[in-house]
Amino acid sequence: MSGDSLSFASSEYYWMLALLLFARGMDFLSTWVATPTLALEGNPIAKKLGWKLGGLLNLGLCFGFAFWPLPAVIIATTGVLVAAHNFHSAWLMRSLGEYEYRLWFTDRLYRSNMRLYFGCLFGETMLTAIVGGAVFWFSPDDSVPFAIGVGIMAFAILVLFYTMLGVIRIRRRHD
Repeated sequence: MSGDSLSFASSEYYWMLALLLFARGMDFLSTWVATPTLALEGNPIAKKLGWKLGGLLNLGLCFGFAFWPLPAVIIATTGVLVAAHNFHSAWLMRSLGEYEYRLWFTDRLYRSNMRLYFGCLFGETMLTAIVGGAVFWFSPDDSVPFAIGVGIMAFAILVLFYTMLGVIRIRRRHD
């Protein structure tokens, strides 16, 4: 696989489009299962766009990025991992309710040692990034494994960034 672009309506383009639609669709589905009103959405841009505009934007991005295999694989890898991460706690968010989950999480956060919390968050994301970095490092440039490694590292960075952003917002509201 090279960094070259694909021709529209080629079989490779359709495969990349299908991959992106699946990955972004799983991210949307997992988010909807976890937070149907987007009350718990960590990405402020996605929250502001809402379901309809966010869906249209993502659909356009899927059609656009399907032209470039490496970015498509990076985005798809990141999207599938984000969806898996969302599904991990979605059952709890949905069973408690979005508002109640936020109260429960905020209470747990305040009763926890912040150094311990951030140490665990850093451990989770850095260990994930190390796996992605190893795949990235030991793969030939312009290859699917290379793009998967970048996608894994991007996922780790997103989890770290949006979790820290959310915790900082919670702490500011209550301090």
